[in-house]
Amino acid sequence: MYSPQLPLARTRVLSPSGSEPYLADRHPVGGGGGGGALEASLLGLIHDHHHSKVLLRDRAEKAKKDAIRSAAAVSDLLVQTVNGGVQEAFLNQKRIELEIRALAATVSRFTKQTDHWLASTHALNSAVKEIGDFENWSKIMDYDCKSINAAIRNIHQA
Repeated sequence: MYSPQLPLARTRVLSPSGSEPYLADRHPVGGGGGGGALEASLLGLIHDHHHSKVLLRDRAEKAKKDAIRSAAAVSDLLVQTVNGGVQEAFLNQKRIELEIRALAATVSRFTKQTDHWLASTHALNSAVKEIGDFENWSKIMDYDCKSINAAIRNIHQA
């Protein structure tokens, strides 16, 4: 029996790069009456394989992009968290430095005031000592005057 030869099959198959379809010529396989069905089955299998391969590649790309996006989001959150702590520490440091300057100015003012009070108390102590010295001198003078007066009376009575 003679089987008529079928025309060449032209199917759309994705190129090896997977980005664009190209037409592939397929020759019939075998010479019997069942050759066309076998060729169609093989072409269907190839088409299904390429289709599943493309879907799998697309899913993998999508998963990769999602993973990169998620990693970037986590990285951004970590950086924001660390930067927030660093920024807070920096602001606290600036506040502390301002407080230190204010305290240093206050300490300097109190030191000057304390030195002034110390000088005043030293002057007061010196004045009190002088008063004490003057009182002692006046007592000595009084005693000397009484002694001289007593000596003059004794001479005058004698």
